[in-house]
Amino acid sequence: MQPLPAPAHARPAADVVAALQSDGSSGLSEAEAKRRLHAHGTNTLTIRGGKPGWLKFLLQFNNPLLITLLVVGAVKALLGHPRDALVIWSVTVINAVIGFVQESRAENAIAALARSVRTEVEVVRGGTRQRLASEQLVPGDLVQLEAGARVPADLRLLEGRHLQTDESALTGESLPVHKGTTAVEASAPLAERIGMAYAGSFVTKGQGLGLVVATGDDTEVGSISSSLQEQVDLTTPLTRKFGRFSRRLLQVILVLAGLTFLVGLARGRGADEMFDGAVALAVGAIPEELPAIVTITLAIGVNRMARRQAIIRKLPAVETLGSTTVICSDKTGTLTQNRMTVQHLYGGGQLVAIEDLWPGNGLSGTSNAALQETLLAGLLCNDARPSNREGLVGDPTETALLVAADAAGIDRQEALERHPRRDAIPFASEHQFMATLHGSERILLKGSVEAILDRCSRQLDAQGRPQPLDRAAIEAAVAAMASRGERVLAFSIAQAEVFQQQLEHHHVAADLDFLGLQGMLDPPRPEATRAVAACQAAGITVKMITGDHLETARAIARQMGIGRPSDGGAGAEAVDGRQLAELSPDAIAELVDHVDVFARVAPAQKLQLVQALQANGEVVAMTGDGVNDAPALKQADIGIAMGQGGTEVARQAADMLLTDDNFATIEAAVEEGRTVYLNLRKTLAFVLPVNGGASMTILLGAVLGTPLPVTALQVLWLNMICSLTMSIALAFEPVAPWLMQQPPRPPEQPLLTGGLIRRVLLVSLFNWAVIFGLFFWSEQRLGDLALSRTMAVQGLVLAHLVYLVSISQLRTALISLPRLGWRAFTRAPAVLLGISGTVAVQWIFSQTAEMNRFFGTAPLNLEQLGVCALPMLLMLPVAWLGERLDPTDGR
Repeated sequence: MQPLPAPAHARPAADVVAALQSDGSSGLSEAEAKRRLHAHGTNTLTIRGGKPGWLKFLLQFNNPLLITLLVVGAVKALLGHPRDALVIWSVTVINAVIGFVQESRAENAIAALARSVRTEVEVVRGGTRQRLASEQLVPGDLVQLEAGARVPADLRLLEGRHLQTDESALTGESLPVHKGTTAVEASAPLAERIGMAYAGSFVTKGQGLGLVVATGDDTEVGSISSSLQEQVDLTTPLTRKFGRFSRRLLQVILVLAGLTFLVGLARGRGADEMFDGAVALAVGAIPEELPAIVTITLAIGVNRMARRQAIIRKLPAVETLGSTTVICSDKTGTLTQNRMTVQHLYGGGQLVAIEDLWPGNGLSGTSNAALQETLLAGLLCNDARPSNREGLVGDPTETALLVAADAAGIDRQEALERHPRRDAIPFASEHQFMATLHGSERILLKGSVEAILDRCSRQLDAQGRPQPLDRAAIEAAVAAMASRGERVLAFSIAQAEVFQQQLEHHHVAADLDFLGLQGMLDPPRPEATRAVAACQAAGITVKMITGDHLETARAIARQMGIGRPSDGGAGAEAVDGRQLAELSPDAIAELVDHVDVFARVAPAQKLQLVQALQANGEVVAMTGDGVNDAPALKQADIGIAMGQGGTEVARQAADMLLTDDNFATIEAAVEEGRTVYLNLRKTLAFVLPVNGGASMTILLGAVLGTPLPVTALQVLWLNMICSLTMSIALAFEPVAPWLMQQPPRPPEQPLLTGGLIRRVLLVSLFNWAVIFGLFFWSEQRLGDLALSRTMAVQGLVLAHLVYLVSISQLRTALISLPRLGWRAFTRAPAVLLGISGTVAVQWIFSQTAEMNRFFGTAPLNLEQLGVCALPMLLMLPVAWLGERLDPTDGR
């Protein structure tokens, strides 16, 4: 295969096919495709490197709290205290390392998850259509295009039927571009190359067939890929809140540190001693571990969601999920099994069950010509097809029609030979029908009942004779099927001209013959039904928004427990798209407050519903899978696309992808989102009192003129222990079993609520009392400053082990220990590990000579350790009262 001597857009399509040594109808052979894949490589863009590792590490210090510690360490070093400076710097470096490692893991995980959602394409190889990952495409491949698909490579179009593509990512042109097969001048700008479809653009309408002329970095998008590549951004509204909180906290800390220094000087203390006190207060009050903990917690949430089939594309979605109040879900495939089966047929005045048409059941398919024609129309007016690899390939509705025709004894291959297709009008949501033109001089239509009946003036009777259209009888049959939860498709026929080769909309505008109906059922997913109940118990309203018939939607909603009863009590109150179209925005906003089932909804109306809900103050999660769903997905607070059946346009617009297209996964993601926020609040409730107690102790020591109960080095040790072995364990807390029994968190709720501030102050006061109490008791009884300080530190740490248990799920494990035994501890393995690690390092802190020399501590005997353990008992009522002041965990 030689390079093209001229641009593909400037050459006739047949010349391009010949130059690439391909075939315009059968494509490449498998063997040739493999050879070219080896020669050209996969159809992927080369990933450009992001920030270098050293820069990412240095950026971990770009935090006002850590910068302050670095400056304090430098001052201590200049004043001749290298040991103090070393410890201060060590704390900042350790936290930077934690943040760097976890942020890198989060970036890599999110990028890998984004890449894991592959685009699959319809390819013709060796004359056979098959679905392949877009990475496997090579120059010379034939690719089928249809509405909603992402163009996987640069294609020279060989066929096009009402084909339009969105090339805005390449050209900036916001409107879709009409495509054809015509060659243009070689100098034509990209936006005017009618005969080309470029990688990265989206098919918004119609169908087409294209020849791959460039893949990977050789495509147009490859040449500018550096500007299009998504960079993983770990900045979220929550991290920005923490940034603002850090800056305000730093201002307060610096004021208190300065006050400590000045008060000490005023009481006649030495400047060196009081500078050490001010430093101790600053390093004690600064929660330097918080930035790393936020990143870790968000990263853990993302990975947990991925394990539960929910891929987060945009990190703020993790937070927003926790405050979701309304989930607007599509029905087909999300709430249901996406496994359609025809249940009933209507034609020639008869409504029959499909099993009655099976061969050998006594009712021959030919006894009712209208029914026979209805089944045949379902087989012919259909884009689904058998596949040796995948069984039936195509839309579930269309595969159900093939199964029904086969069950009734109609041979597909024979039918296609007798009625070869010449042309088609593909299904479009604005028209609600599909039409096909056949060589047997017939035009077949299938679509919504309204769209088909509006075009019919007659109907076939059981003998196949035209009769006046009995619309009332047909609508009664539709209602009977829909009342069973069945989706109803209507079929009609028209006579084609003998030599007609093309099908246009005016050919099927009116005067058609109605054939019949097929009612099919897509049963609810059992796990989705349970998930709906779980969401409702959590105070989240579930709304069904579907394109199905009103009665079908109402029946499925009734089975799944969605919606409030209508006035008649016959099922959930439901509204269809026609009713919505007649309402003003204010009326829609009032309607969505009490209606949970919307049927026959056009994609544009989904956007209206989302906006109306948001105007009512709701936090909206919205599912979608089509091209026209993209505006609603972008507008929603959480846009959720289908990872299996969704279009690439919907995926790009979404914040989250469901790899299993299952509503139960949305419930799981909401659960994980709530867990992330809950664990962050637990971390705040744990970390801030440690810092508050230590800083308060030093300030009061300066005011009272007493020796400092803890030194700056010892305060740093406390902070390091709390960040490395205790508070990080809270980030790994699993989903609480009662979490989905709580109402949604108000989105405007601040991080530091009044209740949380009261809890922090209470525990801070207790910490201060523990430090001062143990220090003064030891000073008076033992008269050893190092020993007194060691007991103060140990008492505070041991008390905080009890506090950690009280706000973690380990408390629940201990309560259920008599019933579950040791299995109860599987609920909180990270906290158990944190406690074990803390006990071990605290023993080293006080009982080893090296640590005694470095930190100015002294070894404790058993009696002294027993005294240090007394605050653990005192912490029990304090923790209980703190929970009453602020039920951080929601219980």
